[in-house]
Amino acid sequence: LDRMGNPQKKLKFIHIAGTNGKGSTAAMLASVLKEAGYRTGLYTSPYIYCFNERIQINGTMISDMELIEVVEKIRPLADEMEDSPTEFELITALAMEYFCRQNCDIVVLEVGMGGGLDSTNIIDAPEAAVITSIGMDHVAELGGTLEKIAEAKAGIIKEFTDVIFYGGEPVVEKVISAKVKQKSAKLHQVDYHSLKVHSRSLEKQIFSYEDYQRLEIPLLGSYQVKNAVTVLKTVEILRQKGFQITEEQIRMGLKHTKWNGRFEVIQTDPTILLDGSHNPAGIEATIASLKEYFPNRKFTFLLGILADKDVHAMVKDLIPLAEKFVVTEPDNPRALSSD
Repeated sequence: LDRMGNPQKKLKFIHIAGTNGKGSTAAMLASVLKEAGYRTGLYTSPYIYCFNERIQINGTMISDMELIEVVEKIRPLADEMEDSPTEFELITALAMEYFCRQNCDIVVLEVGMGGGLDSTNIIDAPEAAVITSIGMDHVAELGGTLEKIAEAKAGIIKEFTDVIFYGGEPVVEKVISAKVKQKSAKLHQVDYHSLKVHSRSLEKQIFSYEDYQRLEIPLLGSYQVKNAVTVLKTVEILRQKGFQITEEQIRMGLKHTKWNGRFEVIQTDPTILLDGSHNPAGIEATIASLKEYFPNRKFTFLLGILADKDVHAMVKDLIPLAEKFVVTEPDNPRALSSD
């Protein structure tokens, strides 16, 4: 990025870390900002259908031609470096260049893994740092305890930053609070007491929170309502910083969010759900949603899992809900064999 003239220094960011829910939270936030008239970049990973999904502006993916153009600019710079950048570092640099060229007003930036040592943490203090639900995942890289994982995520907290925190286990809250204090940042913990869910169907969820009555999200899964409330809290902080966002724009932004592969109905009759849960906390949330949407039902699970995941914990939790399992192998070098 230094060789590229530090395009990230010309941009404003909302930085999002967490184990689960960060992608959905990022998608809802970007949709609200777009609705409010801001040219909004969205950086997420991994992709579900095609690589270009990872880099979007106002809901439109980077085109193949734009991708090639930026790659051709940064490739020679990367080739000259003794310490070659990783794939994720290259993609992050590429995204920064693209968002800068496209004059984004704000970029919603999702952490790849962890926080403190993640490539996205190259940015200066963001407009807001958002920390979503924290659980056990990437233990080999981040550490084998909830405390260590929380410390890695808390690495995105910079001096005097507004931190919006989803909440969680006492040990997690303790780590986040300590980091906030150390950085003289400001903690805004989400309070769910006034959250009221009115209805859930396979099309949408309707809920009220504080002064917001009957908001609608197309994202299913009981956890998504809490992610939406985290978005509302973040928008409140942005408004305090001078961002012009009306209640109607919040309503429309939430209602029009598109986010694939999260408890997504891809077919009805029979109902087929596509879900990207890949750690015990994610599976737990999926199970809670299955019980809520389909009480007293058993399911056929089609599973493909990577070898570095906590397979036993995940499958053990699914067994009580299973009529049968069909196992397959993801098309990935890290895939766990179907045997």
